[in-house]
Amino acid sequence: MTDQRKEVQLPQGTIRYREAGEGKPIVFVHGYLVDGRLWDGVVDQLCDRFRCIAPDWPLAAHQVAMNPGADLSPPGIAELIADFLAKLGLEDVTIVGNDSGGAMSQVLVTSHPDRIGRLVLTNCDTHENFPPGIFKAMPPLAKLPGGMLLLSAPFRIGAVARRAFAPFARTKIPDELIASWMKPATSDREVTRDAAKVTAGMDKRHTLAAAEKLRGSQLPILLAWAPGDKYFPIRYAERLAGEAGNAKLIRIPGAKTFVALDQPERLAEEIAEFATSS
Repeated sequence: MTDQRKEVQLPQGTIRYREAGEGKPIVFVHGYLVDGRLWDGVVDQLCDRFRCIAPDWPLAAHQVAMNPGADLSPPGIAELIADFLAKLGLEDVTIVGNDSGGAMSQVLVTSHPDRIGRLVLTNCDTHENFPPGIFKAMPPLAKLPGGMLLLSAPFRIGAVARRAFAPFARTKIPDELIASWMKPATSDREVTRDAAKVTAGMDKRHTLAAAEKLRGSQLPILLAWAPGDKYFPIRYAERLAGEAGNAKLIRIPGAKTFVALDQPERLAEEIAEFATSS
């Protein structure tokens, strides 16, 4: 990704982001314990036609801690994204979300819809599946004193971190990328504080409320989903597509949760077609 690295100051703190291309804006929302580099392959395919903006959201892999009072619950993250869009003066934005970033995106479009024209969701939390599976044990632990330090401690071991990420992509994620994702929350106490807020705030009530608000909505929604994902089964995408009033579901085989890593060209093709549709 040939990009311009920038940062913006918001009431919640500093957000760093990568920007490439010109045209209609596409803003990417990654999930938990990764950063905007998740989208590099997709941005490479789109930046000849679109203004692509891939921020490092404060979802536990960010390198600059937020202000101590920042609200990093799902509604707080949604407000932060809305503030970011406003700061950059973006209009008619296509939001693209993945993993827990998809949950934040659903909260965003149902609580701060003004600047948003379209929503793309790849495999992500929806309805009662937030957080998914075994990760449901994490929010209660993160609320305990020292709980986030306990949760993050094993990931200081590189082999443990690599095993933890392996189920999310068919493509091998570079070791150095995983290490850089894990470093902030395991070495910076202020980022660990932020990570505890994010983790503790994960709750199905937020995605259930967003799904209810999306019921019958005419917001154009594309669900670009890898089938066979054990964390985000396609039945949730089918359910959301059936409830929303203007949603389309397409299946992207040969991928797991991180569709952007496994199938960047196919995902970019679908986003481009969707973002320019009437």
